[in-house]
Amino acid sequence: MAAPTETLFREDAYLSTAEGEVVGLNDRGGILLDRTNFYATSGGQPGDTGFFERPDGSRIAIAGTITGETKNEIIHVPAPGQALPAVGETLVLHIDWARRYRLMRMHTACHLLSVVCPFPITGAAVGEDDSRVDLDLPDAGVTKEGVTEELMKLVNANHPVFTRWITEEELNANPGLVKSKNVRPPVGAGRIRLVCIGENAVIDSQPCGGTHVSETQEVGEIHIGKIEKKGRENRRFRIRFGAMPAN
Repeated sequence: MAAPTETLFREDAYLSTAEGEVVGLNDRGGILLDRTNFYATSGGQPGDTGFFERPDGSRIAIAGTITGETKNEIIHVPAPGQALPAVGETLVLHIDWARRYRLMRMHTACHLLSVVCPFPITGAAVGEDDSRVDLDLPDAGVTKEGVTEELMKLVNANHPVFTRWITEEELNANPGLVKSKNVRPPVGAGRIRLVCIGENAVIDSQPCGGTHVSETQEVGEIHIGKIEKKGRENRRFRIRFGAMPAN
């Protein structure tokens, strides 16, 4: 099993450039580094794209980032036809920042939706322009206009967004922190990362390994594009950037 990758993005989601040393290449050409600022696909958030800069100035385009045998083994997938670096080579890692920042804003918006609609989450997917959150919602009386209004109140209040770590024992003692109905946070590392919103986490606190903005105002204007019925009690909320269309 490969050594764990130091996941720089977990401590600083705004780190657009970093250095990493190549520690391995897998049999499919994936690049493993000792440390990375590239987020790997997980928890409904897509992995980062971007490029690696080699010592000679040439570039290796990265088409995606995924996890290996564990969440701490991160594999950078080069675009087709790219030259591969040598083990031991030091690279400068550049994420596609514009794309990552949109995903950070969207992921934070999904957390805000779980505050406005505090019901069990049955699925979620973060996208650059359109995200979805599926909720077991017993009352179908919610409207996209009403939810949008409450979301924008949270955005405009500019609550701080931050992370903190708790032990697995603390999580087990507070099962209400987990909002997902079907997925439990990965255990075994001894600690769990919480994403918190509001002073002293007064707005929200839940386990999450993704990347988020540092203040809710950074999310910008968002709206619920549609609410789809996916079952007797299941509703799919579509979150989109921009103001709600007039009709």
